[in-house]
Amino acid sequence: MAFIKVDNMIINTTYIAAVRLEGQDAFGEEKVSLLIAIPTFPLNQQEKTSTASTNFYQYEWVEFHGFAAIALQDYFSSFNNVIDLMPQNNRPVLSNSKEYLGS
Repeated sequence: MAFIKVDNMIINTTYIAAVRLEGQDAFGEEKVSLLIAIPTFPLNQQEKTSTASTNFYQYEWVEFHGFAAIALQDYFSSFNNVIDLMPQNNRPVLSNSKEYLGS
């Protein structure tokens, strides 16, 4: 569990469900959106035993622009925090299949 401070918000990273690195908005500023999972708790005993109320989180998108978005983009795309499963520079080039297969 880690906490990050962005502008006047402190966010517990445990509750970040998704990050959208959106690039630039209509005004040319960088934009990043975080999907925050807010825990909800049953109000009474009937809700606790009900099988229908299985969603224990409420989700809300929070948008950041400008310098805050750039800071979040740097944080969530650094090698310490994110593993890129398909990095651009490590993909094999199949321009000549004979060379690639070792023929």
